[in-house]
Amino acid sequence: MRIKRAVNAVKKRRKILNRAKGYFGTKSKLYRPARQAVMKSMQYAYIGRRLKKRDFRRLWIVRINAAARINGLSYSRLMHGLTVKGITLNRKMLADLAVSDAKGFAALCEIAKLALNG
Repeated sequence: MRIKRAVNAVKKRRKILNRAKGYFGTKSKLYRPARQAVMKSMQYAYIGRRLKKRDFRRLWIVRINAAARINGLSYSRLMHGLTVKGITLNRKMLADLAVSDAKGFAALCEIAKLALNG
């Protein structure tokens, strides 16, 4: 017995066209350009999810560096001092401390200075 694809083929096309809603012109109306546009946009989304992690890490490092320099340290010396003392705060938490709790961050900087000097 032969299997006909009518319903499944329409479902497949409908899924692509629904994902392409809002695209300009032909890309949201016709199946083939819509499929190409959706595939490309999914590639961009995949890449973007990885880039977002890098971008946030860079932002956190910039914030930590700025706050560390206010307290008389560079970013690398601060991180080294904290490592020597055995303080394992990740960059996200350090950046949050630098922005929201300046006194707490200053205390961490003092600990790092003591670790570097002594």
